[in-house]
Amino acid sequence: MAELATIARPYAEALFQVVKADAAKAAEWLDGLAVVAADPGLLQYAHDPKVTHAQVLDLIAQVGPKGLPAAAVNFVTILVDNGRLAALPEIAHHFHALVDAMSGVRQAMVYSAFPIEGAALDDLTKVIEKRFGSKLSVRVALEPELIGGVRVVVGDEVLDTSVKARLEQMKVALTA
Repeated sequence: MAELATIARPYAEALFQVVKADAAKAAEWLDGLAVVAADPGLLQYAHDPKVTHAQVLDLIAQVGPKGLPAAAVNFVTILVDNGRLAALPEIAHHFHALVDAMSGVRQAMVYSAFPIEGAALDDLTKVIEKRFGSKLSVRVALEPELIGGVRVVVGDEVLDTSVKARLEQMKVALTA
């Protein structure tokens, strides 16, 4: 959703500037808060006109990550006061992108027909890091319809070596 991304980006950048020295730890508590903020029941409660901001903050403190630093409490307070609690998962996404950019790591999503673990994942990571020319943080998702092979997505670049893609290429070649 473009609108949510537009709202979330400035919050993520401001938070990043405040916690830059301890961005990795901030990413942890931000992820915990994002999970809480993604709950539809919490969002409905937060948008209830009879509920005060203090009550919403108390609920988040009860169900959210424990031992939050002052920066986290202040950040959530600002989001609740501005009615932007629903943007928290998207803010976390943008925050992670900023942390990755600072450390020189890019996110890679590997879609595979079969689970990839251990040494096979390490080998695949080395190959795609070489192909994309940067350090990658790799996540794997199962997609059985690929039949075999993998599809790698890094940013807006896609490397598709799946059997499904090859069959599509053959289909186009045969029907042309």
